[in-house]
Formats: sequence, C-alpha cells, structure tokens
Amino acid sequence: MIVTPKMAIRIGLLLIVTVVLQVSFFSYLSVLGAAPYVVPVVVVALGLLGGGVVGAACGFAAGLLLDSVLLQTLGVSSLVLLLVGYFAGRYREGIEITGTVVPALLSGAFTLLAAAGFSAIELMLGVDAPVSLLVVREILVQGLLGVVLGFGVYPLVRRIVRPALIDYTPAPAKRLLGGGRRRRARRGGGVSSASPASRTVIHGGVRG
Repeated sequence: MIVTPKMAIRIGLLLIVTVVLQVSFFSYLSVLGAAPYVVPVVVVALGLLGGGVVGAACGFAAGLLLDSVLLQTLGVSSLVLLLVGYFAGRYREGIEITGTVVPALLSGAFTLLAAAGFSAIELMLGVDAPVSLLVVREILVQGLLGVVLGFGVYPLVRRIVRPALIDYTPAPAKRLLGGGRRRRARRGGGVSSASPASRTVIHGGVRG
C-alpha cells in the first residue's frame, strides 16, 4: 500500500468513524451475551491490505482513540490493536490472500486474540474486571462475530483504500478516449487522401 497524504487522511477518517460506531452503536448491541467488536476487524483489514507497518500504525491510532473516548487506561487498547494490526500485516506479507473467506476467518481469529489480550492486560494492571466463565464465553462470541463482520468489513475497507493498493489499475477511460481520437484521425486521413484523386477524375472529365 502506498500511503499518500490524501490516503492517510482517508484512513484516519475511517478509524474515527469506526471508533464512533463502536462506542455509540455496537457497544449497545448484545448477541449471545456479547457486544460486537468492530475495531479490531477494521484494523485487521487494514493490516491485510497494507502490511505490517500500516497495520501496526492503524492499530495504535485506533486503540489510542478508543481509550481516549472511553476514558480508560491509555495504552491498553493501543498495545493490543498494534499487535493485532502488525501480525495481520505480517501474515499478508508472507501469504497471498484471495477471496473473502480467509480475511473473514483471520478477522475472527484476531478479534478473539484482541479480546483475550485486552482482558489479560486489564487483569495484570489491576483494573476491576469480572473473572469467570462468562468472560470466556464473551471472548469466544466476539471472535465468532468477528468472522461475520469480516465478510462485510474487508471488502468495504478494500474499496476505501483501493487507490493506494499496489495492484490497483484505474479505469481505462483515457485509453478509450485516445482510441476514439485515433479512429477519428484515421477517418479524417482517409478523406483527405482520397480527395486529390477525386479532384483529378472530375477535372479529367471536364477536360475530356
């Protein structure tokens, strides 16, 4: 991925919208006792499309923004999402990704890793958090929801950052326009080349 200033702004807006949706919408949903965790899914998609450095930078920025909005310990989400984005990018650099099934499965796996890592860091930092089998069930459900979200999020993120991808080819509008001009030029050349002959024939007929 070639990150230009315009593309960096586009990615930044994508992360801001993702965090806002996570806090204002997805956090209030409950599916099998767990809320969907869309932030790591977006970070994984950016890592799979951009590589390890892009994934790590996006994960750190998204985590810092999420911690700031939720007024929780700064650096917890940043560390977890940084690792998630980096490892997703490293996977992409080593293995070619085709289709939508593999990105969805990776989104679920890394969402599971992010949820488990977030809970472990909170426990190590002494943050008051419940420790029970319900937490384990919530982490597993978030991983499954990550797979479901991955089927829609990955194609959407790819569409947003498509101009920055190395394999991106713009629409052939200019080539078609150039071809039309060449065809018009050829037609124009045929008329001009035939006109002297026709003038000679007409002139000869008049003289005869």
